[in-house]
Amino acid sequence: MLILLNKPYGVLSQFTDKGTADTPRATLSDYVDVPKVYPAGRLDRDSEGLLLLTDDGRLQARIAHPKFRKPKTYLVQVEGDPSEAQIAQLRRGVTLKDGPTRPAQLRRLPPPELWPRVPPVRFRKSVPDAWLEVTITEGRNRQVRRMTAHVGLPCLRLVRWSIGDWSVEGLAPGEWRVV
Repeated sequence: MLILLNKPYGVLSQFTDKGTADTPRATLSDYVDVPKVYPAGRLDRDSEGLLLLTDDGRLQARIAHPKFRKPKTYLVQVEGDPSEAQIAQLRRGVTLKDGPTRPAQLRRLPPPELWPRVPPVRFRKSVPDAWLEVTITEGRNRQVRRMTAHVGLPCLRLVRWSIGDWSVEGLAPGEWRVV
């Protein structure tokens, strides 16, 4: 079984929260009531979009393990107006604290028609922002955020749009479907 979930902002990519009891956080169990499925990869709590869940361990490994180079595409709102030099750096790959990244496919986008984020992204009149479509074939911890910050473009909003041929298109935040 494979489930496509549009993980909302603020939700942990796990079914239980081992945090403090006095500040419970939303988890996958608040949205998906299917036994014995597990996330194939993760999305940070402050990221949104496609999260794949499966009960098939082999499929989980093929989706999540970097050796399979499954492309993951993100819609990324960054602070600033990306220069051609910054875009070229991301396309070549950058060196982060945990080593060099593989090259990214990247293009500028007009603001996409997405669901509203709750809470909304902070808006500052004096600071421009831009949208990028970024495709990577790795999945390091907070990788896209760290890559854009490395070139001077802090991430304001990050939405994973697709993994391989699977997409979040047509799913509202918190909605899921079996494929």
